Amino acid sequence: MIKYPDGREYSPNKTKQKLTKFEISISSSNRGMSFEEDINISNEYYSTHGVALITKRPTPINVVHVDYTNGPHITDAYFEQQSTTDYNGIYREKYIDFEAKSTKSKTSFPLANISHHQIEHLKEVVKYGGIGFFIINFEKYDETYILSAEQLISFMQLNKRKSIPYQYFKEKAMSVTHGYYPRLYYLEAVDELFF
Repeated sequence: MIKYPDGREYSPNKTKQKLTKFEISISSSNRGMSFEEDINISNEYYSTHGVALITKRPTPINVVHVDYTNGPHITDAYFEQQSTTDYNGIYREKYIDFEAKSTKSKTSFPLANISHHQIEHLKEVVKYGGIGFFIINFEKYDETYILSAEQLISFMQLNKRKSIPYQYFKEKAMSVTHGYYPRLYYLEAVDELFF
């Protein structure tokens, strides 16, 4: 039996339906899923259907102690280094790399949620010809947007604000359609923004 790090049991979805984004639209409160889980399920869909290979980067940890009393359980560990971004992979023969963030704010996205090393990492991705972006979820509105790394960096250079207004996302970012499977049609937004 496979278990997640938090102890939940893994059970693969055996009955997957192929639905279009127009057939089902479910609010996040009904989905009962976290934003990260939505991305992971979407990535599974994209991989299963031969669209893209995108994976979640593991956070590098150093295990200090393992308790073997009732099977192996990590009881003490620490982060070895700062992680770069959440996801990377290949889509349409291009390397893509992105950070996923969620906010409960109705008015803006706090820039403090993004680490300096993540911005520097995405600058390098773009420098070498990859696609770098942020996928931002506004929980209160059940809305998700893609903002290119270049857009975010430009905003930070041109503004002294400590947050990006919600209206900026409405006007400048690509909206991501929510659905059932995949939960987030974020690669359609990537197509519009980068291809």
